[in-house]
Amino acid sequence: MSRFDLTGRVACVTGASSGIGRALATAFAAAGASVIGVARRSSALAEWVGEVKAAGGRAAGVQGDVAALTAIDEMAAQIAVPFGPPDILINAAGVNLRETAAEVSLDSWQATLDVNLSAPFFMARALVPAMREKGWGRVINIASLQSERAFPSGIAYGASKGGIAQLTRAMAEEWSRHGIACNAIAPGFFPTELTAPVFGNEETVARNAAQTCIGRNGVLEDLAGPAIFLASSASDYVTGQILYVDGGFTAK
Repeated sequence: MSRFDLTGRVACVTGASSGIGRALATAFAAAGASVIGVARRSSALAEWVGEVKAAGGRAAGVQGDVAALTAIDEMAAQIAVPFGPPDILINAAGVNLRETAAEVSLDSWQATLDVNLSAPFFMARALVPAMREKGWGRVINIASLQSERAFPSGIAYGASKGGIAQLTRAMAEEWSRHGIACNAIAPGFFPTELTAPVFGNEETVARNAAQTCIGRNGVLEDLAGPAIFLASSASDYVTGQILYVDGGFTAK
């Protein structure tokens, strides 16, 4: 079980102020890692840092917008200040504008790709050199059911998440030989701020649950084990993979 222990590791989690990012950042701290959370909302980020510290964990926050791609190198330098350069990067920041093809504008298309696809690459590229020097590292991207399936009003989001699946494989090809495993988690339906429109409709919630093999939608705690596995030495021979944590939604 010691291979799942993150004690002594430093993890950076983007989108740490809410939803999946916050849940994973909290789980990594509980598993022993020192965690740097990155988010736009400073008050929510400070609240998360306080919660982790109150529970005996090690946490720090860096306020910033990952969509500001030209500022990512500067952000990476700030991320390394509290605990040193990260060993683990979780790209959890995301946006889903839920627009039909006719509604998508050039700005909304670009905003979706900047946050969901471009930021994970440039953030990883900025942090990987320090991992390479250590000969060990982890990059975990957040994919989606829409990395594989098409959903209504999801053309820009689906394109970005399809891209994340291929980006993850390309990252693995580029960096795994240096001890840096690159994988992605593709969550099913989980209640977060991004999925509030879905979970606000009881009929849709029931239909999505029925589509799973397990018979229920996810809760954020369901993501902790898979993420800790991919972030730890237990996954040393796992790279370039998309792990669907969806209750069997994609199996039916």
